Amino acid sequence: MTETPVTRSKAASLAIVTLAYVIVVAVAGAWLLWGPTTGRLWLDTLIADVLGTVVVFAFSRAYRNSSFYDAYWSVIPPLLLLYWWSQAGPDVDRLRCWLVAIVVVLWAIRLTGNWVYTFPGLHHEDWRYPMFRDRAGRLEFVADLVAIHLIPTLQVFGGMVPVYVAVTRPGDGIAWLMIVAFVIGIAAVTLEFVADGQMHRFARVRQPGEAMDRGLWSWSRHPNYFGEFAFWLSLGLFGVAAAPADWWWVMAGAVVMLALFLGASIPMMEERSLARRPEYSDVVDRVSKFVPWPPKRSGARR
Repeated sequence: MTETPVTRSKAASLAIVTLAYVIVVAVAGAWLLWGPTTGRLWLDTLIADVLGTVVVFAFSRAYRNSSFYDAYWSVIPPLLLLYWWSQAGPDVDRLRCWLVAIVVVLWAIRLTGNWVYTFPGLHHEDWRYPMFRDRAGRLEFVADLVAIHLIPTLQVFGGMVPVYVAVTRPGDGIAWLMIVAFVIGIAAVTLEFVADGQMHRFARVRQPGEAMDRGLWSWSRHPNYFGEFAFWLSLGLFGVAAAPADWWWVMAGAVVMLALFLGASIPMMEERSLARRPEYSDVVDRVSKFVPWPPKRSGARR
């Protein structure tokens, strides 16, 4: 079968992005193996994480496309988990480690797979990134490095702190809460997977300006964000299950994620949808913004 220019562009772009992430892992791994140690496992991995982010940033600047960073959100967390687990002592609860690993790996596969499916190639960049750089003016380099690359890395690392606790803290902890965390995590990933599939099917047939309000999207205008928060919440609960007395800081990552979604990501998506899709104002009137809830019946589509 003859390969079209579009598929060649996507394949070549994916190869370049893959190379970038191979270098990221190599640089971070080299730091962890041969770099100076701080004596604190979490801090050593945070430094390695930031170094990896700088590598991605270098590729973003070289190709003038900050979407090099998009896959970082889902590629790095399972690697952090595996490294932390490999350094854990013999007294850690192995069942807890396996359960949180299953949740994180399934989430990473789904999110990375969805990114690959929707990634058209390096000719495309997430619409938010040029907006951030333009608003920064002469400080666009700083905005690119800090706002688009470093801050998300720190947010994800903060969200992964409960996993660090779960796979390194010795003892059984609270067994029932561990099971609750696992159920919530699997449910969250499943919800996101279903929402992705429904959106992809809709995107293939939608008319110009038509707004999505079918399936899960008829119960929540942003079911993917709700599922994403539920995933980070599950990680927080895994951490609390391992260290109940530390709940007040172990859950901080999930709280930050919720603030990010409700305070930044969702409002930006809402503003863009209202500007691009005339029908979306009707969806706003009928459908819950975040938490899935039965839609208002007036004019609702079944």
